[in-house]
This record gives sequence, C-alpha cells and structure tokens, in this order.
Amino acid sequence: MRFICSVAFLLLTAFVAAAQEKPQPIVASDLMKIVTVSQLAASPDGRQVVAAVTRKASKTNNATGATEYYYNQHLYLLDPSGKKDPVQLTFGDRRDGQATWSPDGQSLAFVRVDGDAAQVWILPLTGGEAYAITKTKYGASRPLWSPDGKTILFASSIPFHAIEGQVPWTYDRPGRKQGDEPNWKLLKDDEKKNTRSSPDGSLTEVRAWLAKNATDKNPRVLTRLDLQDEQDLEAEEKFVHLFTVPAQAGSETKQLTTGYQNFNGADWSVDGKSIICSSVKLTSAPDYIRTSSLWKLDADGKNLTEFLKVEGQPITNPQYSPDGKSIAFILGTNDGFFGRQNDIGIVAATGGTPTNITKNFDRDVQGFEWSEDNKAVYFNAESEGDIPLYSLPAKGDATPVQLIVGDKGVTGFTVKSGKIIYGLTETSNPWEVYAFTLKDKTQVPITKFNTWVSRKQLIFPKEYWITRPDGMKVQYWVLEPVGRKEGVKYPTILNIHGGPTAMWGPSAFSMWHEFQLEAAWGYGVVFCNPRGSGGYGDAFKRGNFKNWGKDPAADILASLDDAMKQHSWIDKDQLVVEGGSYAGYMVAWLIGHDNRFKAANAQRGVYDLTTFMGEGNAWRLVPDYFGGYPWEPETKKLLDAESPLTYVDKINTPFLIIHGDQDLRTGVVQSEMLYKSLKIQGKPVEYIRYPKEGHELTRSGNPGRMMDHLLRVIEFFERYVRHPEPPAASTSTN
Repeated sequence: MRFICSVAFLLLTAFVAAAQEKPQPIVASDLMKIVTVSQLAASPDGRQVVAAVTRKASKTNNATGATEYYYNQHLYLLDPSGKKDPVQLTFGDRRDGQATWSPDGQSLAFVRVDGDAAQVWILPLTGGEAYAITKTKYGASRPLWSPDGKTILFASSIPFHAIEGQVPWTYDRPGRKQGDEPNWKLLKDDEKKNTRSSPDGSLTEVRAWLAKNATDKNPRVLTRLDLQDEQDLEAEEKFVHLFTVPAQAGSETKQLTTGYQNFNGADWSVDGKSIICSSVKLTSAPDYIRTSSLWKLDADGKNLTEFLKVEGQPITNPQYSPDGKSIAFILGTNDGFFGRQNDIGIVAATGGTPTNITKNFDRDVQGFEWSEDNKAVYFNAESEGDIPLYSLPAKGDATPVQLIVGDKGVTGFTVKSGKIIYGLTETSNPWEVYAFTLKDKTQVPITKFNTWVSRKQLIFPKEYWITRPDGMKVQYWVLEPVGRKEGVKYPTILNIHGGPTAMWGPSAFSMWHEFQLEAAWGYGVVFCNPRGSGGYGDAFKRGNFKNWGKDPAADILASLDDAMKQHSWIDKDQLVVEGGSYAGYMVAWLIGHDNRFKAANAQRGVYDLTTFMGEGNAWRLVPDYFGGYPWEPETKKLLDAESPLTYVDKINTPFLIIHGDQDLRTGVVQSEMLYKSLKIQGKPVEYIRYPKEGHELTRSGNPGRMMDHLLRVIEFFERYVRHPEPPAASTSTN
C-alpha cells in the first residue's frame, strides 16, 4: 500500500511539474515584466557598452492602499562578448540615461531625472559615488565629452522670457512691442518692489499688473502658433542652447550660444577646437520654420557661422567621422510632413558640396553611425514590416547591404572594435541586445532581460501580400488564437496602425504584448500596412494624399477578406476592429461605411478634420495631407468628405471610444464630439477617459493604465463575440 501511495505521489508530483513547465499564455500583467534596453554606447576600447535599462515598477501607497505604477531607468554595463552578465551601475526610483564615455574610459557622464529638472552627473567607474556637475535652472541634457576629457558639452532649453536681446522677427502681440511691460520672472526682489502695477492705475501700471498675472499663468497669454504641447498648453517658445562645464564637481557652466535660435545635435570636432550642430537663422517665429542647416562654432562659443545649407531641406544630427575629415548628417525633404524622407548626407569637414549617399535608397533612414575606418556608414530603416540594419560605403554610389535581416527590428545600435551592438525586437522576444561581429558575421546575445518569455506560449505571425486593383501591393499578417483547433471557428480582431505613416510587422515592439495578449484571449489577429504606411517607399507613402478614408480602408478590408480566404478558422460573423490615433479615425470611418463588425474600439482618434486643425498639436497633418485649410471652400469640402463624423448617423456598431484627458496631439474634443453625436442618436456607445495621460498612453503611459486600457478593450469585445471554448488567458495559471 505504501508502495502504491509512493508511486501515486510521484506521478502526481511529475504531473504538477509538467503542468508548471508547460508554456503559459500571455496575460495582462506580463506587461510589467517587459524590460527594454536603449541608448547603447560603446567604451573607447570597445570592451564594454553602457546602456539605459527601463523597467516598469509598482508599489503600494501606504496612505490609500492603492497600487501605484511607474517607470525606473538605470545604467548598466554590458559585455560585448556575451560571457559576462550585465552589471547594474545606478539604482533607486529615478530615471538615468543619455550616458557617454570619457575618452579614457574611466568615467561616464549621464543625465539624471530626479526632481524638477534633469542635470548632468558623472559616475567614476574606478570607484566612488556619482555626483552632479550641473545645476542649471532649466535643466541639462545630451552630455558629450570633449576629446581631451576635460570638458562636457551639454544642451539646455531656455524659455522665451529668459532670452536676452531683440526678437529677430515681428513681435507676436498685435499693437505691442517687446519690453513694454515688466519681465516679472527675471526681476529681482528690489526691482519688483519698485515696479508699479495696479488694476486701477495708468495704462503702464495696468499692463504691469496684467503681466504679473500672466507670469503666474493666470491667465496664460497665447500668441504662438504651436500653442499645444503634448499634455498641456505651451504659452512660450523654448530655445535649445549649448553650454560647457569642466568635468569636475563644483565647476561653473559657460553658455556658448545665445539669442532666439535653436542649436541641436551638437558634436565635437576630433581636435576639440570646434563644435558642429544643426540650427536655423530665424526670420519669423520658430513655429513657422520647418528647415535647418549646419552651423559651426569655436569651442569657446566664438565665430558662430552657418556651415552648410541645402535649400528647402532640413539638416539634422551631424556626426564627425572618426578621422575628423568628414561630417555625416540626416538630410530630410521638406515636401510636407507625410512626404518627408530622411537620407544620409556627407560633406567634407572643410566644407563644400554635400553628397546624398542614400538618394537611391527608397526608405527612411532612422539612425546612423560611422564605421571605425571612415569608409562606411551603418544605419537602420523600416522596410516591409522589418527594421533591418544596413551598411553603405561613405562614398555612396552603391546599394545598401543588409547586415541584420529577417522578421526583426533593430531598435538602436553602436559600433566599436569590429562589432555592432544592437537592440532587437522579434516575435520570440520583445527586446534583447546582441553583438554582431563584422568579420565573420556571427552574432551572440549579450543580455537576457526577457528570458521569462521562454516560458510563454507565443503565436508567430504569418505574412501575406495582396495586389490592389490599382497595382498597389499591400502586406499583411495573421496571428491565430492560442490553442486553435482544426475545424473550429474563432472571433478575430482587425487591428489597425496609426500614423498614418507608421509601419507594423513582426518587428513592431509597441504591439508585441497587445497582439500576444489578444491571441491568448482566443482571438485571431489581422493587421496590415495600407497605402500611406512607411517602409514601402515614397510613392506608397504618398498614396493617401487627399485620401485618408476610402482607399486605405479598402486596402485594410481587402487584407481582412484575403485573410479569411487563407484561414478557414476566422469566423466572418465574429469580427471586431480596433485602432488608435489615425487608426482611431480609420475605425470610425470603417464602421460608418461597413456593418460587418460585431464591435469596435477607437482610441485617441481624429474624427472631424476641421476642428482637428485647431485643437491638436499635430494640426499640420491637415494642410500636408489635404493641400489646404478649412477656410478654403474646396479644402473644407474635402475635409468634410474625409471626416468620419460626417457619417456618424451610419454608425450602428457597438462602439468603445477611448481618449486621454491630456492628449493634445489629437485633442480631447475629437472624442467628445463623436461620443455625444452617437449618444444623442441612441447608438450603443461607451466612452473611457484616462486621467494624466496624453497621446502616448498605449506606448509609454502609466503601466497600470496601460493594462487597464488593454483589458477594457478585450472586455468590451467579449460582450459581443462567442468563443468555442474558454480563452487560454482567462484560465491561465499565471
């Protein structure tokens, strides 16, 4: 009997162990486990890489008992050989990043966000605590060591009121002049006491009193064109200026650039005698300027001059070659936002005519870096659902060669000592860092932050292409539901991307968790890149000019129709649809023209293009995509025809509308108008508003609200669809 019981116990133990080892479906809280690694920077000798590692965290508020969610970002040292585990350098509930190496490899300069303003810190790697070297009033960012290791260059954004000198364009207060009222923010205490201000005084005293109120943002006086920031109104412009500080504690900073001009993307010359950056000489208010050029200045801030200008094309991100003889930069077209394509330009460090080395490469360059021998440039670019890493001879006149290929997305990289260290997203893992050896083309993983994924049941997308009647080729993918059985029908989600110039595919990190979670809840997922998407060349990206609705919608529905032909398990009577931003627009458009969906969800969308012109900081999409402004009769007619709100009376699909309270990219009124219009008509609609959230809710929003968002959408769909059996995620043992 004892023997039988022992055997039974062993069998039960083995069964439980096997059950525990069986891959489990993705659940909502797995979002908290995802670790991302960014801002890779190799040491001067190439033997180490510093990286910013971001984690989501939570804690219990002792006063309320509520769970609070937030992010931490710390610095780590990575071993390019993959033989040593990453070493954590910074700790605590804070965000550290933008780390750069001292030339001798003994210290790191980095930016710490710990309080109201970010500052530059130094961390000695030979021992000792990190210490701050800046205490700038408006914060500091983008530190960069001088070649001799004695000085650190950094940037700071200075608000309009703190800039000295005469505004070089027409002052933006009609009938007023700059300086005709007290600048209360800069007055010293004794100056404030001697400044007369009264609501009952002279016009001068009244203006002083009004100016004092405006200083307290009560009210906010708005005179600029781009008055919306991401989550709040932005009443005054800010200007990025360059500073230097000796690389030791207690040093005084020196401002190199001044005035009403921005200086971005700075880089030291190899000899440390000069600095290159991108800027533009303003002849009108900055909100009206969409171009920039290269500027040079001496290391002490003297002899600031324009170095290179390409008419009508913005130049950004200059980077000296290792030998200092050339400068590479991003060269953009300026043919409207939607038509912009980023190329790589190269010019001699002494000046001259630049060469566009990617002019025949019909893709948008994202980031680039010089090879150590100055002969090539490495870069990544979106292409057909992937984000490969390419190499290209610096002389141009060649076809880029893909180094990192497949259904993968290179999220960032650095090059040193014959290796490319890069971040990677793929279906099997949301984010890890790898080392690619240029000589033998081998690669090894050097981080294992997301090994928990190996215990999960993942679904890999299947790729398809269709050709539309006008010849456009559209790429799409299908994920099947977890645990799918042959001969059984399953509900399916049509998930649409925003942008409109975004690109989805197996490399899309932002959708990794959402797609896998939906599959775990028993849904198939269909997603595509309709005309207007990035990653397919300039003509494809321009395919939705004056045409946001009809043809892109037809591409999307044609992908869904083809998916149903390819996969008999998709239940044509159990389809739902969702999307955010431009895809929120598209969801509302689809259900205003098609009744096939059982339920729909639109997030952060634009539904009336005329009002969007006024309330969203992305308002330039209106003139860029539709060729004019709402006060122009033909444009107004087009905007009405292309607005989902025009067809709101045709919407009968149960509809969940979601927006963030502080979303000023698309504007909260967009969702309020759509909701009220449907509610008045008695349509089945529900409205969700998230506090303290802007447009980036689903990508970088509060982790707790991100999970809430995901589950509210699924819960809404669950009201209207049937599953052949309980979804895997709902019965998970996680």
